[in-house]
Amino acid sequence: MKYPSFLLTLLISFTFFSCSGQSSHTQASKEKATSEELAGYSKAYFASGCFWCVEAIFESVEGVHEVISGYAGGSAGTATYNQVSGGRTGHAESVEVYYDPSVVSYETLLKVFFGSHDPTTLNQQGPDHGTQYRSAIFYQNDTEKAAAEMYIKQLIAEKAFSGNITTEVSKLKAFYPAEEYHQDFERRNPNQGYVKAVSIPRLKKFQSKYPELLKKDSH
Repeated sequence: MKYPSFLLTLLISFTFFSCSGQSSHTQASKEKATSEELAGYSKAYFASGCFWCVEAIFESVEGVHEVISGYAGGSAGTATYNQVSGGRTGHAESVEVYYDPSVVSYETLLKVFFGSHDPTTLNQQGPDHGTQYRSAIFYQNDTEKAAAEMYIKQLIAEKAFSGNITTEVSKLKAFYPAEEYHQDFERRNPNQGYVKAVSIPRLKKFQSKYPELLKKDSH
């Protein structure tokens, strides 16, 4: 099928400037930590747009040992990228954060979460639109729920954002790790169009805003 030139331009732009393209040229992946290595760490779950961006942001934070890109928040019993990106599952692109609570607290992770995206844009983050890109905190227990709700109340009282905070706070039902090629995507694909235009600038903006939260090698 032959596309008109303006449609072809739109298709190319979508591929490079939305969290939907897969690069065929990736750097070698660093080894993800094994389940045994992660056993002693606490976990937290967040969604704030493209998981390529969110994973890189949390991995730059001191006290965070590992971050896994994946899917959470929907009713479907399974999740694949094709299913979630089509908006058919109710899942959001999410991250599973493994952290050392003696180094970084859950409240600090909330600070990272709200300090690295715009929670006032409903079902949207940057160029990405749809419920799969919504802002969400998936709590595991009442302590996390209370901390998230208190943090949001504090942000509202401080008028930290000009618009209404749309962040969903809901109980985690399940987390489904994303396909291998999504893991460490930003680091492995620094020259991919979306990564250059959206992911890296978003990471750099967060790092310049909160240098005190970063690992030494993330400066």
